Amino acid sequence: MVFHRVARSGQVPEGYVRRFYVGELECAVARLHGTVYATSNYCTHLDCLLSSGKLIDDGIKCSCHGSVFDLETGDPIYPPASVPIQVYPVREEDGEIHVGVTAADVASGGPRRRQLRRD
Repeated sequence: MVFHRVARSGQVPEGYVRRFYVGELECAVARLHGTVYATSNYCTHLDCLLSSGKLIDDGIKCSCHGSVFDLETGDPIYPPASVPIQVYPVREEDGEIHVGVTAADVASGGPRRRQLRRD
């Protein structure tokens, strides 16, 4: 696993979630109760952007249908989502946020929007 700089600490203020990239890997980076978290950026219910959602006491809430995910485990807390999101380790040091990803995470681009079926 390699940690990559994704943002300055001030770019993710308390109570906010923002979208950042590690190569092609799209992440939602959030700060809640003083801790920085990184997750995949797409809800597992219908692929809405989690970075356009909001943080609540329980975790990150998808703006489309209200699914809530635990920021530490990625587990869905409130439906309609029933599949966890990917979570990534985070280090915050010297005023910068670093997200840890594996080569497989980066190569796959991580979870992203599903392709529309073309019949």
